[in-house]
Amino acid sequence: MKGTLKRYLSGDGAVVCAVLEGTEMCREMERIHQPSAVVTAALGRLSMAASLIGYTLKNPGDTVTVRLDGGGPAGILLAVADDLGNVKSYAEQPVVELPLNSKGKLDVAGAVGTDGTIFVIKDIGLKEPYSGQTALVSGEIAEDITQYFADSEQIPTACGLGVLVNPDLTVSCAGGYLIQLLPFAPESDIAQLEENLREITSVTDLLQSGMTADDIAQKLLNGLHPEKLDESEPAYACDCSRERTEKMLRALDVRTLRDMAAEMPEIEVCCHFCTNKYVFTPAEVLKMAEDKENAAAADK
Repeated sequence: MKGTLKRYLSGDGAVVCAVLEGTEMCREMERIHQPSAVVTAALGRLSMAASLIGYTLKNPGDTVTVRLDGGGPAGILLAVADDLGNVKSYAEQPVVELPLNSKGKLDVAGAVGTDGTIFVIKDIGLKEPYSGQTALVSGEIAEDITQYFADSEQIPTACGLGVLVNPDLTVSCAGGYLIQLLPFAPESDIAQLEENLREITSVTDLLQSGMTADDIAQKLLNGLHPEKLDESEPAYACDCSRERTEKMLRALDVRTLRDMAAEMPEIEVCCHFCTNKYVFTPAEVLKMAEDKENAAAADK
C-alpha cells in the first residue's frame, strides 16, 4: 500500500519538481476513516500535499504538520508527514454530504470552507518548530498550498493535487506535484513552466491516462531537461503505540489522572489517525499519578 514519490531537477538546476503517485496511500486513508466522497477528496488532497512537503525536509526524523481550518462542515483537517513522505491524516467531521459544485465536481471548497487559514508547522530539530500560515484563497487546497509558499516562505511554487473517488466511495486514483523555483531561476524557465502548466488539465486526468510519476515530471518540466534526483515509496502510516499513548497520559496533571482512575472502569484512548484503541486500567492510571507525585516530592 505504498506510493511512488520522485524528485527531479531541471538541467540548469533552477527548478525542483516532486511528483507523487499516491493512490494506494489514499485508499488506505479511505479504508481507515470511511469518509464521505467529498471528504475523501479533501483529506486525500491534504494528505498528498503534506507528503510532498514532507519530502522537502532535509533530515531523518523531520516532520511537517499541515492544518486546514476553513470553517466548513468538515471541520479541521490535519495531515502529518515525515521526510520520506509517509503521511497520516484525519478530518474532524469525516461524513459531509454536499451537492456537486458548478463544474459538476465534488465540492471540496464547500466541505472545508474558504474563510479560514492553512497552517504549516515544521519540526526540524530546533528548540521550537517553524510555523507559518496564510489565509485560504480557494479552499481547493492546491491553490492554498501555492499561496502559503508565496506568503510564508517566499518560494515561487506551483502545486497540483487530485483525488478521484469512485461511486462506491473507494479511491480510483490520487496524486500530486510540487514545483518550486530557486532564487536564480531565469525568466526563460518561468515562461516554459507557465506554458507547460497551461497544458495540464488535472492530476487525476494524467493518472487515469496511465502516466507514471516519470511521465508527469517530463510533461511538467518539458523543455527544461529534467534529471531524477531521488525517490521514495511513502505510505499512509501511523506511528502511534501503547508506549507513546502512555507518555501522553503521563503528561496530564495528577488530579486529572486520579479523577480518570476513580470515575472510569477503563481508560480508552483512540488514535485519530488510524483509529487504533489503547486501553488502560484504573490501577495503571493511578500508578501514573503516584509516579508523578513521587517524582515531584523527590525534586523538593
